[in-house]
Amino acid sequence: MKKITYKLIIAITLIFVMAIGACKKSFLDKQPQGSTNETTLATKSGVNGLLMGAYNYLGNGWLFNADFLFAEIPTDDANFGSYGSASIGMECFTFDASSTFFAGKWPVLYYGVQRANDVIRVLAKVPEGAMTADEILQVKAEATFLRAYYHLQLAMIYEHVPYVDETVSFENGNYDVTNTDPIWPKIEADFQFAADNLSPTKPDAGRANSWAAKSFLAKIFMFEHEFTKAQTLLADIIANGETANGKPYGLCDKYEDNFDPATRNNQESVFAIQCSVHDGAGGDNGNSKNGLAYTGPYGGPIATYGWLQPAQSLANSYKTDETTGLPLIYTWNDNNIKSDLLVLSDEPFTPETGTLDPRIDWTIGRRGIPFLDWGIHPGNNWVPSQIVSGPYCMIKSVAPQREPDATEGYSKAINEVLIRFADVLLWAAEVEVEIGSLSKAEMYVNMIRARAANPAGFVHTYIDPNDPLKGFTNTPAANYKIGLYNGEFTANGQAFARDAVRFERKIETAMENRRWFDLQRWDHKAGEPASGYMADVINASLDHEINHVPGFLFEGRDQYLSGHKFVKGKNEIFPIPQGEIDASTTKDGPTLTQNPGY
Repeated sequence: MKKITYKLIIAITLIFVMAIGACKKSFLDKQPQGSTNETTLATKSGVNGLLMGAYNYLGNGWLFNADFLFAEIPTDDANFGSYGSASIGMECFTFDASSTFFAGKWPVLYYGVQRANDVIRVLAKVPEGAMTADEILQVKAEATFLRAYYHLQLAMIYEHVPYVDETVSFENGNYDVTNTDPIWPKIEADFQFAADNLSPTKPDAGRANSWAAKSFLAKIFMFEHEFTKAQTLLADIIANGETANGKPYGLCDKYEDNFDPATRNNQESVFAIQCSVHDGAGGDNGNSKNGLAYTGPYGGPIATYGWLQPAQSLANSYKTDETTGLPLIYTWNDNNIKSDLLVLSDEPFTPETGTLDPRIDWTIGRRGIPFLDWGIHPGNNWVPSQIVSGPYCMIKSVAPQREPDATEGYSKAINEVLIRFADVLLWAAEVEVEIGSLSKAEMYVNMIRARAANPAGFVHTYIDPNDPLKGFTNTPAANYKIGLYNGEFTANGQAFARDAVRFERKIETAMENRRWFDLQRWDHKAGEPASGYMADVINASLDHEINHVPGFLFEGRDQYLSGHKFVKGKNEIFPIPQGEIDASTTKDGPTLTQNPGY
């Protein structure tokens, strides 16, 4: 397979310009019809077209480099709903630097970096008067925001990566960039520039505004453990932030509204990958582009590829105390909620009757519970489905049946929300635990829990189970009980409050491509050695799935999972693709250095 390096990416967009410039004959100086170069792009419409091209790679993590492969599959929350050494290797950490997944993600993100840099380079060549000073500043700030985002993804996945700005080019001959210099300060500087210069609203809901940039800057501070900086910034975002389409930030009334195409770009959406179908692109603008179309049920009420499947450990996390409705922060995995693993759908089965957080049934599809408006989840109605993926399936990437215009093939018009206001509140709770007020941290967590406790937002039974499109009753579909904290943070101290905030984030944002990177930043400050927290969490989950979920080691999974574990000091980040290291070789050797342990 041909390797595409970041150096080659830098070169591609300028080759045609150099070819034109090399011709000396006057008749060759004429611009061919239908062609484009930097001169023709140096206009208001040209740079805005380039900017839209830079946005395109937000959603271009298709299939083999989809975000869930890195952010969910290797965590305690999920299993790979397939089998084979390559796929299950992501669960049990038997992958290496030759993996297709890592080789695929790297060039996609550097394509995004290059497109953002193209905007900034061409913008500098726009003739005076063709754009106002503010228009130029807004385009540059958006491009800088996108460059920061793509570099952030690279840093979270690989940690040691080259930072490439607009001065690095094939033409300048300076593209042999190493990956040994710290990248986090440079990403922070880019987000700071965007935050300082972007306008608070934009003509399109999906474009970056100043508040989105500030929210990503806060995310950087969380990785850097700069909690004082984060505290000030997050307080401003909570008090004054607004969406690009001018809605003051706030939580949706119902949790489900974050995952419904009919309610996208709402007040909780800080920044999202925009997805659409039936727009003439054959589904290519839907969320198949970032792999989400491959994460729905494998079997069950509707069939998709089913690559991302919730783990038993995640399902257990939604158990609550029968009296208080609070989560079982330290004992959630002592016993499993009831599942139909390897119980055929024509055999009797009664779902879990204990008290549960209502968010479970907007996150995890399970037998006997309404699956959106598609019908009661039938469980093991197709024998291979559970043999391959277990008893649970993903819901958040599935569009309701009532919205046929939201689906085209496996593609869905469901935005992938990269930051929502719930993230901001939970980050604020984290920093209050570390340097502020435990009671204030509890207040932020209770805001999240109060929304989840809204009975209107529960999953309810069908009016007619044989015709789910007739709607729902007011009867909850399970024994939901969720309560608010009442002074427990202060009474039990900082360690308890920290654990409570982290647990709340786990159950609030499960299966939204957050978990791996949360564990990563809780483990250690960016650029510093691992503490072992991440290894302990993931290895405990592997042990639970292997040894405490009867029937889990099915269809040869035991040969991949048994005896393997997360290695502290190695697996907190993924390997630099070996093909990229090989292709970076100069007369002095490779410019890229492999991550430790690979």
